[in-house]
Amino acid sequence: MKLNEVVPWGRTLEEYKLMFALSDADLNMKILGCGDGPASFNAEMTELGHSVVSIDPLYQFSAEQIKQRVIETYEPVIKQVKQNSSSYIWNNFRDADELGYARLAAMEKFLLDYETGKTAGRYLPLSLPNLELANNQFGLCVCSHLLFLYSEQLSLDFHIASIHELLRISPEVRIFPLLKLDGEISPYIESAIQTFSSQGFDVKIQPVAYEFQKCGNQMLKIMTRVNLL
Repeated sequence: MKLNEVVPWGRTLEEYKLMFALSDADLNMKILGCGDGPASFNAEMTELGHSVVSIDPLYQFSAEQIKQRVIETYEPVIKQVKQNSSSYIWNNFRDADELGYARLAAMEKFLLDYETGKTAGRYLPLSLPNLELANNQFGLCVCSHLLFLYSEQLSLDFHIASIHELLRISPEVRIFPLLKLDGEISPYIESAIQTFSSQGFDVKIQPVAYEFQKCGNQMLKIMTRVNLL
C-alpha cells in the first residue's frame, strides 16, 4: 500500500451499529473489524469495555503520517461529495459540511487511540485475502466499505478468497455496503451468494437502518451452519 493512494474516511460506532444491525449481544462478542481504516469504532468500543481488533494495511503507517494524509485529502473529498450530492441520502447528515465534520471527529478520535491501540494489538496492518489470525478467533466479523464497494478494482476471485478467509476466522461475516463506488449494485453479489450457499453456509441479504449512498441500505450476512446432534 502507498499512502498517497489512500483516502482516509472514518466512521463512528453509531454508524457501525446501523450499517451492520449490531445488537447488544453482537457488541458483546469478540469482533474483527475488516478494513476499518481511521474509523472511531475500535476506540469507542474499547472505551465501553468491548473487544475489537481492527485490520487494515493503513496501520503500517504512523499516526502522524495518517493525520497528514487526512489533511491532504479532506477538501477534495468534500468537494466531490458536494458535486455529487444528489447521489446521497441526507438523513444522517444535513449536508456535505456536516458529513465532513463528523468524519474529522471520528478520525481524530481514532488518531488519539491509534498508538495505544497498536501497542495493545487492536490495530493490525493485515491485508486480505491472507490473514495471520487463528481459526475461529472471533465471534463476528464486520467488513466496512471494502468488499463489493471496490468491485472494479478487486476481482471476484479476490472477493471469494477473502470471504473464505474471514469465515475461517469467524463463524459470521457481515459486509456493507453491497454497492460499488458508482452506486450500482456489485456484479459479484449473486456469485458470492451462490458460492457460499452451495458450500453449506447460511447466506442472506438483510436490510439495515443506514443509507447514505442511494439504495445502499443492505448488508450481506454469511454464517456457518451449526450442526445440531
